[in-house]
Amino acid sequence: MNPLTKIPATKAARQALIRRLIESEPIRSQGDLAGRLEAADISVTQATLSRDLVDIGAVKVRAMAGGHVYAVGESGEASESSDQRLSRLCSELLFSADGSANLTVIRTPSGAAQYLASAIDGHDDLDIVGTVAGDDTVMVISRDPHGGMALAQRFLDRASGTLH
Repeated sequence: MNPLTKIPATKAARQALIRRLIESEPIRSQGDLAGRLEAADISVTQATLSRDLVDIGAVKVRAMAGGHVYAVGESGEASESSDQRLSRLCSELLFSADGSANLTVIRTPSGAAQYLASAIDGHDDLDIVGTVAGDDTVMVISRDPHGGMALAQRFLDRASGTLH
């Protein structure tokens, strides 16, 4: 997690962080998860953590390396990584991308902008401060004051499958 990022003490923010942690690293137990949350200055009871896991649809699945880990997915199968998901959604939804100063503007089909913005926000890219989404347009704010064009190119590369 970016050390500059502050997590508000809200249920939605806590659950979003739990989802990102589960998607980004193997979480084997509620104790592991509670420790990661504590490192982000978020204290929760075991009961609250259990409810949060149910709310976000987290389930235990068998890990490739053996043992069980938490995963978030519709069917209980290990979900694709946030990087894979963002690349897939860019290839499916991105019509165009352009940048100026620290802003990137992405065009999508009508109704898809908020869905793509959510994937961008969930990707936890340190170069991105955040997104603002309308119906068919996503504005991505780059941390670099002159990073808008480079960020636009990264999204275009994701869409074409050339980002490595």
